[in-house]
Amino acid sequence: MSSHDLVHFVVIPFMAQGHMIPLVDISKLLSQRQGVTVTIITTTQNVARIKSSLSSSSTFSTINIVEIKFPFQLAGLPEGCESVDMLDSTGDLVKFFHAANTLEEQVEKAMEKMVQPRPSCIIGDMSLPFTSSLAKKLKIPKLLFHGFSCFSLACIHVVRESGILKAVESNDEYFDLHGLPDRLEFTKPQISVLQPVEGIMKEGTDKIIESDIDSYGVIVNSFEELEVDYVREYKKARGGKVWCVGPVALCNNLALDKVKRGDKASIGQDQCLHWLDSREKGSVLYVCLGSLCNLPLAQLKELGLGLEESNKPFVWVIREWGKYEGLGKWMQESGFEERIKDRGLVINGWAPQVFILSHASIGGFLTHCGWNSILEGITAGVPLLTGCGRNYL
Repeated sequence: MSSHDLVHFVVIPFMAQGHMIPLVDISKLLSQRQGVTVTIITTTQNVARIKSSLSSSSTFSTINIVEIKFPFQLAGLPEGCESVDMLDSTGDLVKFFHAANTLEEQVEKAMEKMVQPRPSCIIGDMSLPFTSSLAKKLKIPKLLFHGFSCFSLACIHVVRESGILKAVESNDEYFDLHGLPDRLEFTKPQISVLQPVEGIMKEGTDKIIESDIDSYGVIVNSFEELEVDYVREYKKARGGKVWCVGPVALCNNLALDKVKRGDKASIGQDQCLHWLDSREKGSVLYVCLGSLCNLPLAQLKELGLGLEESNKPFVWVIREWGKYEGLGKWMQESGFEERIKDRGLVINGWAPQVFILSHASIGGFLTHCGWNSILEGITAGVPLLTGCGRNYL
C-alpha cells in the first residue's frame, strides 16, 4: 500500500487527564485499522505519560508521537506544569487555557513536516479551538472531541439554540429543556457550564463554540445502545455527522494496559492486586471523585467517616492529594488511618481505575459522574453510587 493510500489521523488532545486518556484510547483503536496512520501531538510532559501508557503492548507501537513545547513562562505557570491536574488552583485554569491555545504555530509546523503520508484529518479537542482554523489552512477535515455523552451534547445544543437561560432569572427556578426525547428540568446552577460567559473567558468560550460549529463532525465516547434516543437526537442536530466509538477504554485488554492507562499509578500493580485478591467477591466499594476533585476538606473528612462507619472494605482514591495536606494530617491525628487499616486502602494520587474496577472484589463505585468514570463503571458491570457534583449533564 503506497503512502497516498494511507489515512493519516493527527490527534491533538487538550492537556487534562479526562481529555487526554480517551483520545489516546481512540488513537489506539484507529491504529489497529489497516491502512491507518496515527500521530499524537502534545507537550513534553504529556509525551512521557503517553509513551508509558503505550509501552505495555507492541500493538500500539505504530502510533507516532510528536513533541511540542508548552509555554509555561508565557502563562506565568511553574515549569513542567503541562496538564490541568498539575495546577495549584482553579484560578490558573484561564492562564492554562490561553497558553494551550498559543500552540497553533508549533502544531502547524509539525504537521507541515508530515509528508509520508500527509495528514488526512485532525481529531481536535473542544478546548483547543485553533484546531479548526488549522484544519482550514491545511484543507483537511477536523473531527471534534468533547468528552461528553450524546445526552449532554443534545442538551447543550438545545440550550444554545433556544437561548432559554436568558429568560430564567432565578437560580432556584426549574425550567424545561424542550425538544428532547424526555422531559428534563434543570436549575441554572445545575448547568452553570452553559451559562453565558463574560470577562476574561468570554473570548475563549466564543472560540470554542465557533470551532464546534465549524467542525466537520463529532466523535463521541459512547455507544448507541446506552442512549439510543439521544444519539439519534444529536445526530439530527449535527446533520448525521456523529460517530459513537465507545466505550474506548475497552481497547485496553491486558492487565498491564489497564494499569498504565493515564498517569503513573501511585500504587504498584502487585500491591493493589494483592489487596483486592484478599477481599471477597463483590464486597469492596471503590471511591473516586475524579482527577479534579474540589470538595472542601470538611466534606472529605465526613466522607472518610462515612466509609469507616459502613463497616465495608473500600478503596478510596484521592487524586488531588497535594491540595489536601490537612486531610493526611487529620487521618493520622484522629486515628482514622489506624482504625481502617485492615479494611480500607487509601491511594494518594493516581490510581489504575479501569484495572481496579475490573477486579471481581469490586461491588460498587462511588463516583462524581464524570463521563469517563460512568462508562468505565458500566463496562465493568459495577453498580454506581452517584454524587453528581457539577456533572448534571
